[in-house]
Amino acid sequence: MLKLLRSPTALVVLLAGLGGIALVLYAWRLPPFQSSVEMTENAYVRGYVTVMSPQLSGYVSEVPVRDYETVKAGQLLVKIDDRIYAQKLAQAEATLASQKAALANSYQQELSATAGIASSKAQLDSAKAAFNRARATWDRIRPLAEKGVATRSDADQARAGFEQADAAVSQAEAGLEVSKQALATTLGARSGLQATVTGAEAAVALAKIDLENTRIVAPRDGRLGEIGARLGQYVTAGSQLLALVPNDVWVVANFKETQLDGMKSGQPVTITVDALQQSSLAGHIERFAPAAGSEFSVIRPDNATGNFIKVAQRVGVRIAVDPGQPLASMLSPGLSVVVRVDKAALARPVADHAAGRTVSGFDGGQGA
Repeated sequence: MLKLLRSPTALVVLLAGLGGIALVLYAWRLPPFQSSVEMTENAYVRGYVTVMSPQLSGYVSEVPVRDYETVKAGQLLVKIDDRIYAQKLAQAEATLASQKAALANSYQQELSATAGIASSKAQLDSAKAAFNRARATWDRIRPLAEKGVATRSDADQARAGFEQADAAVSQAEAGLEVSKQALATTLGARSGLQATVTGAEAAVALAKIDLENTRIVAPRDGRLGEIGARLGQYVTAGSQLLALVPNDVWVVANFKETQLDGMKSGQPVTITVDALQQSSLAGHIERFAPAAGSEFSVIRPDNATGNFIKVAQRVGVRIAVDPGQPLASMLSPGLSVVVRVDKAALARPVADHAAGRTVSGFDGGQGA
């Protein structure tokens, strides 16, 4: 045995075997290569990439920004020719003014109808007074005429006056009813006029919205991608003009399910960025995905087969980049990073704003 060990070939084979065993133990994190640090290269910088699109159609009249420019919230990005929409607003405002005038005329008609009712009541009172006087005259002359004291012409004249006064009362009562109906008609039509005014006001508001939508502005601070809009281009609702990338970024690391035991929200994370000459940034775990990545795929795997082979699934872990680091401003969505998590490190409390509670993690079988 000792003679074999003295042979160079046998020594090389022995060292190679020991190296292979050590490599296997390291790959499977078996003693003596166990470590509390978990690492993955399946990690990328993420961010909110907002695609800016118009809500209406028209020709592009102004593009005051350039590719990859930094913009502020409210800054004009693209302007669509607004002449048609300005005229539509003027038309809607004119219609609104006309409907308001019709409504004001309705109030004036109400006043006129109310005055007409008062006049009809006065005419009815006058007719009743004349009726009472004519009836009194007829009541005096009728017995005299029956006795032959009064002349027949006086009796006929008194009776005619009485009947005429009675008809005048009926006419005055009908006039009063007509005045009341005129007021009721005016009040009944007002609801329609008010609804028309409300519709015209809505049309003006919509026209103002359309006019404002001819100006596509930045919803928040950030940087622009490539500008797809061109001066004079005809665009329609939903056309992709440009993309805005806000300054808020984070990292999504896809760890194997065998690496998650012991990870907690709030544990410190070291982020190594390939694009920054392997520079390192500090971060911490925010929360864990509710399911493995395969559950969110378009075509979900079906493992109910006879030749099943167990494959370790990956779970997404959202990692926040700690503030106050100069290199953090250079991170862009889509960059590749390497993430290392020390599961032995103490975790600081992290509030899950969506659920309104503190997230623990996978330690001890507690769900995220």
